Amino acid sequence: MGQVATTYGTKVAWVYRHFPLASLHANAQKEAEASECAAELGGNVAFWRFTDSIYERTATGGTGFALTDLPKLAKELGLNEAKFKSCLDSGKYAQKVQQDMTEDQQAGVTGTPGTVLLTRSGETRIISGAQPFDQVKTTIDQYVQ
Repeated sequence: MGQVATTYGTKVAWVYRHFPLASLHANAQKEAEASECAAELGGNVAFWRFTDSIYERTATGGTGFALTDLPKLAKELGLNEAKFKSCLDSGKYAQKVQQDMTEDQQAGVTGTPGTVLLTRSGETRIISGAQPFDQVKTTIDQYVQ
């Protein structure tokens, strides 16, 4: 999606929504909450660095990233570990993450990754799964003028 933002600039707006599938990734909910704590402490850049690091380091097979390692990762990325841990332990972002998932489901997303294109006219188009940039571009080009 970074390539989409670079290619289209202000012609598209990209909004990230969490879609934690606990049935596939037991730690997904807490990982999503952790990314929100990273954003609280370090802004948008910290959110993306944290989120990207989770994806890069998560083991395959649905085991996820060890929850005990989340504060260590925050510290590694330059965030205050104690404040991060306090934020995560509080559960303050649990409802936000669940609200994102509810909105995703209402939009028609059924799995990850899932992309919803919403046009100016209100039409929606779902792009399911990880698709090559050229395919995503072809779909977006149908709506961008």
